[in-house]
Amino acid sequence: MTRGKIPGAAAPISPSAGQPSNSRHRNSKHSPGQYSSGQHSSGQRTAGGRATGRARAGALATPPALPSRAAPRAVPGVASLALHRLVREPLQAGRVIAVLPDVIYLDFGEYTGEPQVIALTAPGVICLPNAITLKLPGQDVPAPPAGAQEPARPAGREDRTAGREDRTAGREDRTAGREDRTAGREDRTAGREDGAWVGNGRVLACGMDVQVRRWWDPSPVVGPLSRGRLEHGVASLARVYSAAEYRPGLDGHDAPAALAARCAAGDLASAVEIAEMLVGLGPGLTPSGDSMISGLLLALRLLGGATAGGTKAVWLADWLGAAVTCYAEQRTTALAATLLHCAARGQAAEEVSAVLRAFAGHEPVEPAARRLLTVGRATGAELTWGLIAGCGAALVLSVS
Repeated sequence: MTRGKIPGAAAPISPSAGQPSNSRHRNSKHSPGQYSSGQHSSGQRTAGGRATGRARAGALATPPALPSRAAPRAVPGVASLALHRLVREPLQAGRVIAVLPDVIYLDFGEYTGEPQVIALTAPGVICLPNAITLKLPGQDVPAPPAGAQEPARPAGREDRTAGREDRTAGREDRTAGREDRTAGREDRTAGREDGAWVGNGRVLACGMDVQVRRWWDPSPVVGPLSRGRLEHGVASLARVYSAAEYRPGLDGHDAPAALAARCAAGDLASAVEIAEMLVGLGPGLTPSGDSMISGLLLALRLLGGATAGGTKAVWLADWLGAAVTCYAEQRTTALAATLLHCAARGQAAEEVSAVLRAFAGHEPVEPAARRLLTVGRATGAELTWGLIAGCGAALVLSVS
């Protein structure tokens, strides 16, 4: 499949001086023993930071003034309904987490009070439940320059920090030992010339004015599902998965297999303990453990809920979802925390939804599974692993 590139990704929009912003860059923190962050072998992941959610600082009444040198390029987009409230509210500021040739990640969690990342994606990329797919006119555009993946932070605190200079002046005699803390603040205020905004049906970022024209539903309706059809579907999915080129980032790790076994046994306490250990485990903006948990939650909730006697699987999904999303923004990246919240609500990537609909007989399973594994690469493999594990647990729990 042809993968698109996002035009203008190397030219972020700059706000005018004085626009309010409360963004601060934070390095992602992971649980002890976690894999170190780094570029995934699939080439789809990039190490990045996260932002702890807090109360919204206030929406902007009007769009930010744009300098003439960076006039935004109007781009139509198709947005997930998971973003409906955020996109339809008044304009508010955020920050750019990462800029890649085919996807841009924007974080608005500091203003919504919970993890909230928007993925601006080109055609041919996995359509995450928090995605706005861009309708691009052509693919003959240059890729972002080297270094464009570094997080950029919006401007806007000049008016609030200018008055602090007089308070900090003259304290050198009393604050000789505080130079390290003062120097650290320069890092948080430097580089805020670039930012992102969302609201009023549009997203402003990286030289683009993305105007949402249509919406898609990330919550698939699977319908009643017989046990025989579910068994056939998971067997077909397992065959495609075993022959796939990409493998999960935690392939060979003991924890995922232990989680699948505890879920199948209906052992909630042990399953929660293992799932919490997997949150944030793995490299990049979407750690492997989070993607595997997301697939597991989706299968338990959506397939278990569509199967006769599947109430225990849904019960397990409720408790697991509550456990892994509690303080997720402090334990994993902003993007991964957003996707865990989506999975806990039953919101899936479009390619995952296609596999689930195939289980119900709407289309063949194997072509849908191959598409998920192709466009998702390592993330697709991790989601597929979670779907297989969740289906296996749902089958066992439905007769226990």
